[in-house]
Amino acid sequence: MKYLLLFLLTLPLLAEEINTLTPQEKADGWQLLFNGKDLSNFRQFGSDANPGPGWKIEAGILRKIGRIPGGQIITKDKYGDFTLSWEWKISPKGNNGIKYLVVEDRANAPGPEYQMLDDTGHPDGKIGPHRQTACLYDILPPAENKPLNPVGEWNHSKIVVKGKSVEHWLNGIRVLAYELESDGLKAAIAKSKLAKAKDFEKKVNGHIMLTDHIDECSFRNMKILPGTAER
Repeated sequence: MKYLLLFLLTLPLLAEEINTLTPQEKADGWQLLFNGKDLSNFRQFGSDANPGPGWKIEAGILRKIGRIPGGQIITKDKYGDFTLSWEWKISPKGNNGIKYLVVEDRANAPGPEYQMLDDTGHPDGKIGPHRQTACLYDILPPAENKPLNPVGEWNHSKIVVKGKSVEHWLNGIRVLAYELESDGLKAAIAKSKLAKAKDFEKKVNGHIMLTDHIDECSFRNMKILPGTAER
């Protein structure tokens, strides 16, 4: 299954072939967060403003254009339990991330982050695995044998939150699992740059955030299966 997924990610897709749900996904309750045409499900973090010019849609692909500000953008809905699935590719020396369980009144540490990185080219990658792709940013590293595709190629990622259990997936493999509010997570946070972030370890209903770290990053097939959702 892993090798089939990696093969499919290398195939070129037409715009009409991406950002769609299968009949089974629709029946199961999946929803597109990005429909390939607009960003109607997103707004700026901390305001009702639309995403800035640094977010651009081209042939069904959402691009965070390098060096052009677009702002941190979040879903209009909040989610508690959910499965989030998306495909992405990063530029050389690039850095981006998806944050989840995002709380807007915690501006400096809004939520946990699934890191997307050029592990060998970006300075963060040299700090250690707790700053590399699929980590819980600066807190917990992913598995050493994670299946990461080369820079410029598409990867498939998934975040699963069920109760207090969280999983990070990369290209069909679960590469990290942790428990919110656990002693182990609290200890890891205490050793990180997020040590002073209040209630960072808590399970909450929150937004999904696409970060703007200046660098080029592309997204497609972004969809969510919500357990709980609210405006």
